[in-house]
Amino acid sequence: MTLVQAAVIQLSSQDDVRANLARVRELVLEAGRSGAELVALPENFAFMGEESRKREIAERIDADPPGPIVEALRLAARDARVWLVAGGMPEASPDPDRPYNTSLLFEPDGRLVSRYRKVHLFDVDLADGTKLLESAATTAGSEPVANEISGRAGKPIGLGMTICYDLRFPELYRKLGERGVRVVTVPAAFTLTTGKDHWHVLLRARAIENQVFVLAPAQHGRHPRNRQTYGKSLIVDPWGDVLAQCAEGEGFATARLDFAAQDRVRASLPCLVHRKI
Repeated sequence: MTLVQAAVIQLSSQDDVRANLARVRELVLEAGRSGAELVALPENFAFMGEESRKREIAERIDADPPGPIVEALRLAARDARVWLVAGGMPEASPDPDRPYNTSLLFEPDGRLVSRYRKVHLFDVDLADGTKLLESAATTAGSEPVANEISGRAGKPIGLGMTICYDLRFPELYRKLGERGVRVVTVPAAFTLTTGKDHWHVLLRARAIENQVFVLAPAQHGRHPRNRQTYGKSLIVDPWGDVLAQCAEGEGFATARLDFAAQDRVRASLPCLVHRKI
């Protein structure tokens, strides 16, 4: 089984789409130059601001010509020659007031090959005063999405796509595991309050339970609407060890995904074949 060099990008996105996309491109190209073959962007990479603006910038993913967000992603993947997983962005839905929160997968030639619409929407009222009602401005998806990518050696690798709040629902990850995925992406914009207590433990749990690599690119810092996110973008291996973590601020972390080591974990602790329910 091939090895793949992966990178998770950490951003501090604001409400200026053009500036955000310029920073996305800069970091994707830098990750590609560092040797990354698979690069993942966090949730809300293109826009962090008022919910009403998300409706204005929502794009049809299959539009011809593509909208500015999809076009920027397509060119970044092509120019960096990487598989690119772009965390949640506003995708136009049948309800114009409630776009989907969608993660996209691009091939190294820039072709869009898959999309995942966030299933679990973040409706919370936290003790620190944070109130978020994602469902008021977002339409939920309904289906898990698994894909195949390939490393430079050409071997197919199963990849599952999730977004942020999905992390708290292990049944979604189990369904992806049943479809044979070896890697799961969790682009996120975790709040500071929940992140400091739950981010690491949940990501490591999903990796251990399903014996998969977890790529979790995240937003970090302060954003409009007095929102603050936790950061700590991670790459976790199937044993639950953290292979790489971003420091404070924007940037990226890289790690080698060793699928032979994953096979050894699955053979020595065959819990996936011991399941009864």
